[in-house]
Amino acid sequence: MSKILTRAEVDLESTWNLNDIFETKEAWEQELSAVKEDISSVTQYEGRLGEGANILFACLNAQEELQGRIGRVGAYAQLHLAGDSINTENQINAAKARDLSSTVSSALSFIKSEIIALPDGTIDEYIQSQPELKDFERSLGLLLKTKPHSLNAETEKVLASMGEVLGAPYRIYERSKLADMTFSKAEDGRGEEVPVSFALYENKYVESADTDLRRNSFKAFSETLYKYRNTFAEAYGTEVKRQVIESRLRGYDSVTDMLLTPQQVTTEMYHNILDILQEELAPHMRKYAALKKRVLKLDEMTFADLKAPLDPDFSPGISFKEAGDLIKEALALLGPEYGEIVSDAFNNRWVDYADNAGKRTGAFCMSTPGVHSYILISWADNMRGAFTMAHEVGHAGHLMLANKYQRLTNARPSLYFIEAPSTMNELLLADHLLNRSNDPRMRRWVISQLLGTYFHNFVTHLLEGELQRQVYDLAMNNEPITAVKLCELKGNILSSFWGEDVVIDEDAKLTWMRQPHYYMSLYPYTYAAGLTASTAVAQLIREEGQPAIDRWLEVLKSGGSKSPLELMKMAGVDMSKPDPIRSAAAYVGSLIDELESLYI
Repeated sequence: MSKILTRAEVDLESTWNLNDIFETKEAWEQELSAVKEDISSVTQYEGRLGEGANILFACLNAQEELQGRIGRVGAYAQLHLAGDSINTENQINAAKARDLSSTVSSALSFIKSEIIALPDGTIDEYIQSQPELKDFERSLGLLLKTKPHSLNAETEKVLASMGEVLGAPYRIYERSKLADMTFSKAEDGRGEEVPVSFALYENKYVESADTDLRRNSFKAFSETLYKYRNTFAEAYGTEVKRQVIESRLRGYDSVTDMLLTPQQVTTEMYHNILDILQEELAPHMRKYAALKKRVLKLDEMTFADLKAPLDPDFSPGISFKEAGDLIKEALALLGPEYGEIVSDAFNNRWVDYADNAGKRTGAFCMSTPGVHSYILISWADNMRGAFTMAHEVGHAGHLMLANKYQRLTNARPSLYFIEAPSTMNELLLADHLLNRSNDPRMRRWVISQLLGTYFHNFVTHLLEGELQRQVYDLAMNNEPITAVKLCELKGNILSSFWGEDVVIDEDAKLTWMRQPHYYMSLYPYTYAAGLTASTAVAQLIREEGQPAIDRWLEVLKSGGSKSPLELMKMAGVDMSKPDPIRSAAAYVGSLIDELESLYI
């Protein structure tokens, strides 16, 4: 690639078809205005929720319908912005959608306040007298549990109205990262210069077999990050301070307790993931790093070398179409209903896989109410991308089944569970690849790809989670969050995990700047929680076959109608105990042991 393309220069077929949400921008604008006018369809019940079960049921139905419409309006604008954040019109429309969301949130805040203000036992009586309210029983129960931490109705209304302002730190981070950052070119092993961007570095160069390219592109990448370190630290520090202030206003013991509440997770479960994996996985990953250093004959194992391919001469490329066909084959065991979703994703432009300037980095799946899921990825013709694609298809399949079998209120599960269906698909893809060939070289290559999944979730995201834990502890003690402090924390965390096996330099300490997940509540550690559960369920599928698959499909269809622990127990895993975590760490160790034996 000689240059980074603009959005207008990429192939239309490599972008998503957002006309499935609204056929034209004019249709979107009309709905934007219509939603504003129809807020009264819900606010007509303000001050009346104590009148009886029928009024509450009517209000919740109207709220749900309006939320679906807001979801579509917001998705259309946000997906356009994700594809091209440089485009001014996209920035303006996304701001309009956020304004609408804040307006609606403020107007509808009375629902929460009035329900919480009802006398104890009222909701139970309502449900008995109006059976259709049973659909809302779980969400109402979770809401009532927040009663000790709720503020008065007027304060809740003001906070809801400030959603656009309170979300500014994340937008400042994303706008700086996607619209303002430019990177110097890097020299590869042949002495040729190549362009550098977030997507090119993270999706391609970081896994290059060319050591000079890996290290030089990391240096060029980090040089730009360094220039923005104070801006990013200020944005993140502001986000953390906002959360800390809210937790104190609401009377929580800590910001961590507040953020864990909607996840329906105990602090013990949270700490188990972070503590056990860091302790028990680190020795295995150090062994993996040492293996790479030996096999690749590196002078030293630097942070930039951690994702280097073990077998540079055997790294089959894969086109987007080939990856789609492979993923369809791998997920066929999940049955025709799931398979139809997978096929539609690849056949009907649900996926945006172009690589262009201003496009959001990483990958994500957004489920649009009443439409379908959309997936973003920047394609780099490598198998790591196929695993990432399978991951995002896992979100799409899960959320679309949940939306089909659950009403909107009960469709989305806890963050603690959300990454289990996605990582499951990565494991199924690995199994499919292993079952297709007995060639030892292919086997070690597939194991390396599978270890990429565990690296991403059990190392990258896990250590993000550890940084979050330490940052929140500092913030609760009123210590300022600065760039110097964040680099110090990140460096210490990386050094503690990798020991003397990996050189942690000043550039490695800047990696706290690369991920947006810090702005998404306690999200990073949940990747490890999800992969822990999917590792256990994948083993059950290998052992039991169809019965385990059937249970898993029922879990996916259950959406958020049950707690994350209940969902995982349905699949056959008890995440309230540390056993699955230890088993997952041991499994990673067994993969590394086998890989090492294949290189003897």
